[in-house]
Amino acid sequence: MNLKASTKKETNKWELEIEVPAAEFNAAVNAAYKKDVKSINVPGFRKGKAPKAIIEKMYGEGVFFETAVDNLYRPAVMEAVEASGLEVVAIADMEIVETSKENGFIFKQTVVVKPEVAIEGYKGIEVTKTSKEVTDADIDAEIKKVQDRNSRMVNVDNRAAFTGDTAVIDFEGFVDGVAFEGGKAENYELALGAGQFIPGFEDQIVGHEIGEEFDINVTFPENYQAEELKGKDATFKIKLHELKTKELPELDDEFVKDVSDFDTVDEYKASIKADLEKKNEEAAKTEIDNQIIDALIEKLQAEIPQEMFESEIDENVNNFAYRLQSSGLDIQTYFKYTGLTPESIREQFKDQSEKNVKVRLALEKIVALEGIEATDEEVEAEFQKLADTYQMKVEEVKAVVDAKQMKADITNEKAVALVRDSAVVKEAE
Repeated sequence: MNLKASTKKETNKWELEIEVPAAEFNAAVNAAYKKDVKSINVPGFRKGKAPKAIIEKMYGEGVFFETAVDNLYRPAVMEAVEASGLEVVAIADMEIVETSKENGFIFKQTVVVKPEVAIEGYKGIEVTKTSKEVTDADIDAEIKKVQDRNSRMVNVDNRAAFTGDTAVIDFEGFVDGVAFEGGKAENYELALGAGQFIPGFEDQIVGHEIGEEFDINVTFPENYQAEELKGKDATFKIKLHELKTKELPELDDEFVKDVSDFDTVDEYKASIKADLEKKNEEAAKTEIDNQIIDALIEKLQAEIPQEMFESEIDENVNNFAYRLQSSGLDIQTYFKYTGLTPESIREQFKDQSEKNVKVRLALEKIVALEGIEATDEEVEAEFQKLADTYQMKVEEVKAVVDAKQMKADITNEKAVALVRDSAVVKEAE
């Protein structure tokens, strides 16, 4: 491969003129013949045995050129990109100049390059810290969650249904007096107030007592999943069989001993308070980092090519699909269940992807301006951390994680730390 010329055509776009010499091109043509001849029928020859010259005479000299070009194209572009020294972020249009046995394969390749970036004023950014105090209500709410996890359901029969109860009901739904498919069930356990059913359904069970039979009138939402029920008025015939309510364990020292490493309620509350204070402090730090990131994006000066945003969206969608697959659900099934499309899910990732690209460019520029580096020891420590996290050998991690990207992640984190340490932090009023 020869890189004949490298020319800037417009902002962030260059044209590479690439030549694959005749000897290399003809070798690829011969390889294409050996592969394709097996499927070519030529009168007078057994299938797959026709000489190359005979086939070229019948179908034209360029009969194998397309296969040869397909095999040569990608490696030639990759070599040319490396030889150009450009930071290429996307491959765009390709124009074939010539394909011949005499002169080989010559083509022009448009590439999209990383934009020129400028950033100023990244030191001394003003941010606001919101300090949230832990209240008794916060502590009680955390304890309530633990009590809730350790609760049990008990039957009640001396009162009407309340919001928060679980009602055991038979129901059957009718539209215009006709029962509809999927609208009937027996001994169904419905948590009142949980919003499991369409609006108004659960509210109309509240106040009724065990053994009652009654009607509920509701209207299906306009965006209901069943097309034939959208916006329709419906009547459900209900029979209330049972009422159950959640019984929480009493908050005492015995309960504390059962659910924690502490012996008394006071010790338990003090521990919860300390944990909540730590969480609040971490949340405040995260909010400061978010303010810093937003400020860096505002200070970034760059004409970012759309291809960079699209590539980031691609990666986020692929990662999302991989997470779905890891949980046993492929993305096509997910689309079916949710009504989303490939276009709509890309739209969901659009804003965050654009933000990621801008932040990465800003941090890379700060790294360059400040001469920030990642030491070999730091890189090795990160590889070891990943190995420990995923219970893999370090060598296995290195086989799938690019060391260059690892260094970039470390230096970007250092850039964030530099900006954070220089920030002017004010307490929220």
